[in-house]
Amino acid sequence: MIRLNPELSRAVTIHETAKSLACPELGTRYRALSADATTAYGLSPSLIIHDEIGQVRGPRSPLYEALETATGAQDSPLSILISTQAPTDADLLSILIDDAQAGHDPHTVLSLHTAPPELDPFAEETIRLANPAFGTFLNAREVLAMAQDAKRMPAREAEYRNLILNQRVEVLNPFISPAVWKACSGPVGSLEGIPVYGGLDLSAVSDLTALVLIGWRAGKWHVVPTFWLPTEGLADKATADRVPYDLWHVEGHLQLTPGRTVSYEYVAHHLRRLFQRYNIQKLAFDRWNFRHLIPWLLRAGFTEQSIKDHFVEFGQGVQSMSPALRDLEQVLLEGNLVHGGHPVLSMCVSHTVIVQDDAGNRKPSKKKSTARIDGLISLAMAIGVAPLQAKPIDVECLIA
Repeated sequence: MIRLNPELSRAVTIHETAKSLACPELGTRYRALSADATTAYGLSPSLIIHDEIGQVRGPRSPLYEALETATGAQDSPLSILISTQAPTDADLLSILIDDAQAGHDPHTVLSLHTAPPELDPFAEETIRLANPAFGTFLNAREVLAMAQDAKRMPAREAEYRNLILNQRVEVLNPFISPAVWKACSGPVGSLEGIPVYGGLDLSAVSDLTALVLIGWRAGKWHVVPTFWLPTEGLADKATADRVPYDLWHVEGHLQLTPGRTVSYEYVAHHLRRLFQRYNIQKLAFDRWNFRHLIPWLLRAGFTEQSIKDHFVEFGQGVQSMSPALRDLEQVLLEGNLVHGGHPVLSMCVSHTVIVQDDAGNRKPSKKKSTARIDGLISLAMAIGVAPLQAKPIDVECLIA
């Protein structure tokens, strides 16, 4: 752009190897930074342009934070964010957009062009809502061809919705849509005095351990999750996973166990207290690490018979998981589940990717999923061991 403009060419010096532009008269420099946050330290920027910040997964970006906290010496710093929307509500750009829409900071100006999800995603009128440049410098013919491709090939619809309609859609086609999950974020009632069922996903050494309890009350499954991580290395794990584990702990959504690994002794005593408080009928578990938990359960006060009566082995393959996912999907779509918007559980659900065999059977894939999914697995196991008779029977329907 500068080379095409004689006036700018006289005022601005191009340093190609340094990826920067300099204006000697004003004493300013415009520089492209890499994603490495260390390149931003020591700067005092007056203008920051964050390009495609929607690619940041999770609520934190070291580069974004380093730049935004470096503007304090400027009288009127300006930050501009240009991007397609991020896939989930928990990602940094989504958090910033939601905060701007709430009007918390009057200095923030939001210009958001997105297509409402309830409209026909392939109609030209819908496409125009998300693309003000449609038909000018945005090739209308190419965009309409993309719409037809997505309509013809459902596997491409999520990518089309995100990139063309600028909707918050997980491109990897997650287990359940964000809108359906959010619709079930009502308040969670007490599990006391009702039959309770659960799922326990034990971590390997230092990963996230998840326990999800559910109980049927007032026509819905009420979900109460518990998550554990080891105390040591929490900050490093938060950085690696790009999620605020430390903040979630402060807010009471995440429990910490001493040391560098999740203490099974700690988990066992917690389970004992829950069994004393609630009427827990069945607790599903993955046998992979359960053998290491059994000795601690016995020390915590469980008997061998009580473990045999209440703890149920639950396979992680398609044979067990496929029907559990089907039942979980049904209660979510019907709105018969409330989870209270628990952030750790919501993170697990939003990042879960499902794989399918040739017969159409499904299971969650930790390898293909984009982050921790232990909470979703525990929730599916809890639904899987909860019998149908736990739900109240509609007598009028049976008589009819």
